[in-house]
Amino acid sequence: MAAGIHPSAVIEPGARLGENVRIGAFCHIGEDVIIGDGCEFGPHCSVAGPTTIGRDNRFIGHCAIGGEPQDKKYAGEHVELVIGDRNLFREFVTINRGTGSGGGVTRIGNDNWMLAYTHVAHDCVVGNHCVFSNNATLAGHVTVGDHVILSGFAGIHQFCRIGAHAFIGMGAFVNGDVPPFVMVAQDGYGRPRGINSEGLKRRGFDSTRISAIKRAYRALYIAGSSLDEARGKLAELAGESEDVRALLDFIDSGERPLLR
Repeated sequence: MAAGIHPSAVIEPGARLGENVRIGAFCHIGEDVIIGDGCEFGPHCSVAGPTTIGRDNRFIGHCAIGGEPQDKKYAGEHVELVIGDRNLFREFVTINRGTGSGGGVTRIGNDNWMLAYTHVAHDCVVGNHCVFSNNATLAGHVTVGDHVILSGFAGIHQFCRIGAHAFIGMGAFVNGDVPPFVMVAQDGYGRPRGINSEGLKRRGFDSTRISAIKRAYRALYIAGSSLDEARGKLAELAGESEDVRALLDFIDSGERPLLR
């Protein structure tokens, strides 16, 4: 048995492991799985393929990675999971592969933290530097931007988009697109409750950028305008702020209703 692989672990023929990979007790690594250098798997983890995992990822224990999509339309098509680098997956995290009708690939970026019992369903795309707290759940086809925080027990409806730097509060159920920078709090279904000012400060946003984002939030959520009227105001503000331009582009590219 190779160094770093527990004798009780099962590595199926066809699996490809990089250098310095450590695999704990009672793990199962399926065929058509590629694991990059420096990855670590605690006890009782399973990885089904086709799954490609980058380097220096940690799976603490009891993770189920790359399982079949939980979709009745799935009929055994060739679908994949692709995970980037330096992610942390805590206990009992589950991540499914894509579906044939949904693009075929679930993607996880780099430097994310997914805490205990979080779930990422089929065809989701998660960016970089996100934190998913315990029991946070993505339904199928959800797109999450960079630096997003999902608090514990947050749930995101299928096909929704969560913009970069958004913050979803504990227990909030999100059934519409959340623009970049916005905070959402639990109130039956989640509702916008300001911008993520503290998170933006921690990421180096200065007072000028934050003030512009606040003005955009007021135009979108507080002024009492229709969405078309708010778009017009945002277009004016976008001339002086790249962040407001990003927020407006997010709104204009959506297919689901905007969370308001």
